[in-house]
Amino acid sequence: MEMHHYLRLTFILLFVLTSFVCIYFIIKKGKDRKGPKLLSNEKYNSSMTGGMTEISTSDSFFNIWPYVSELKAAKILSKKIKESDLVHKVYRNSTEDFEHILLATETENHFVKIVVDKNKKKVLGYLFLNI
Repeated sequence: MEMHHYLRLTFILLFVLTSFVCIYFIIKKGKDRKGPKLLSNEKYNSSMTGGMTEISTSDSFFNIWPYVSELKAAKILSKKIKESDLVHKVYRNSTEDFEHILLATETENHFVKIVVDKNKKKVLGYLFLNI
């Protein structure tokens, strides 16, 4: 074989190896994607200091809709429920550090509760609530 055949085979081999490395990292990145976090009982109980009082949904300052979209993408919440019917109740603890937002599900008396840390201005996670 001539030299240009070896060069062509070398470039093809480099292309194939580079493709496999790229595919590997794309698959790995997809698996490492963080989704909504399920709260542990300890974290949930620590957010309920003092007692909870119900507040109106308009008094809640936190924008939950990006997190709700993540919950829908992870199939924790149904996409069939209208956003206007989604927020059932909002509770705030006595120190006003945390808000608990109850989201309706398709099943009656079953809710998804989102816990929001008002000081850090972020969602701590979610948990399932059966009443």
